Amino acid sequence: MSAGSNQRSEDQFLCSICLEVFTDPVSTPCGHNFCNNCITHYWEDKVLYKCPLCKDTFSTRPQLKVNTFIREMVDQFRHEAQQEASSSSAEVQLMIQKRRLKIQELKESMKISKDAADRETAEGVQVFTALMESVQRGLEELLEEIQDKQKAAEKQAEDFIKDLEQEISELMKRSSELKQLSLSEDHLHLLQSFCSLNAAPPTKDWTEVRVHPASYEGTVVRAVSQLEETLRKQMKMFKLKKVQQDAVDVTLDPDTAHPHLILSADGKQVYHSDVKKNLPDNPERFSHCCCVLGCQSFSSGRFYFEVQVKGKTDWDLGVARESVTRKGNIILSPQDGFWTIWLRNGNKYDANASHAVHLHLQSGPEKVGVFVDYEEGLVSFYDVDAAALIFSFTGCCFTEKLYPYFSPSPNYGGKNSSPLIICPVSQSV
Repeated sequence: MSAGSNQRSEDQFLCSICLEVFTDPVSTPCGHNFCNNCITHYWEDKVLYKCPLCKDTFSTRPQLKVNTFIREMVDQFRHEAQQEASSSSAEVQLMIQKRRLKIQELKESMKISKDAADRETAEGVQVFTALMESVQRGLEELLEEIQDKQKAAEKQAEDFIKDLEQEISELMKRSSELKQLSLSEDHLHLLQSFCSLNAAPPTKDWTEVRVHPASYEGTVVRAVSQLEETLRKQMKMFKLKKVQQDAVDVTLDPDTAHPHLILSADGKQVYHSDVKKNLPDNPERFSHCCCVLGCQSFSSGRFYFEVQVKGKTDWDLGVARESVTRKGNIILSPQDGFWTIWLRNGNKYDANASHAVHLHLQSGPEKVGVFVDYEEGLVSFYDVDAAALIFSFTGCCFTEKLYPYFSPSPNYGGKNSSPLIICPVSQSV
């Protein structure tokens, strides 16, 4: 029932005396309708009875009859009005509930935002405090180096002056002795003493002696260069620490492992064995390539894990989408659902992009960190100990679940027998 029709119906069912919806409606002989109590009170103690609306008069008090039609219509109107009120109340309650939920949602968003701001503030203070401490140490070391050079120059000059003063003292003593001898009247003593005093006392040739001012050329430049290197290392450590905050617990999935692979009981290590195990060839298992996936899958957000590769000559690491080929030969490329890097022959590192990208690493990593930002389409690899970025796949489009991917490669007669080990992530800088 619309608001307009409801208003019209209500007007039709109002008693003209009490102006309320009819209660026990009755009809007068003139055809008008009133509440039974209203018209009864209206005619109470009257001699002449008159209709409140049309003013028709009745010589005797009319016999009022219940208007069943009006009563039924009023009852129906009341029922519909109650239903509409109940429905409106439910709608209002629903609107109230939705707004309360929205308030809760906004409060949760505010809390998440504040927590993120607090974390970022704490990290910012920590990082900038470390940077300022490095700058202060660099300044102190620079001043100490300059002061040391100046002190060395001053000591050299002081030593020269001391030697010169000593020689002057000796010469003045000799001059005094000669002067006294010249006044002697004992000629024999004069001749005997003169021969011994005539020889000049030993002295240094000071002609070429110089105190060269300390050279400070390049001192500040070297200090700034060292500071820049320190800050670069700290920034790399800070960036690594940021991705380490998204560390997840990864374990190896035995149902996907190639039959030549041996997994540790805790699912954290894998190595290649010459003995092929008799395992069911289920759809998840790799049948040709010596690789295994993690148990955990990721379809949103960011995640990070670290793998020890120390002592190995060959390995593959990265992530793979759920629908990758598991049977027969596989191609490690993004087009085929793999985002990986590998080591071959102990010193050849490649990123397996559309075209292999050779990675020029100063030293081989002993622990590799793998970071994925699903929404950003980013897969990055880190040398954990050096806090250095090895390689990043960017602009990736992920539409499926991603799984951590591992291959220890064949053991090559024991040369590559060391396991790949999934390590707990330490976030200390």
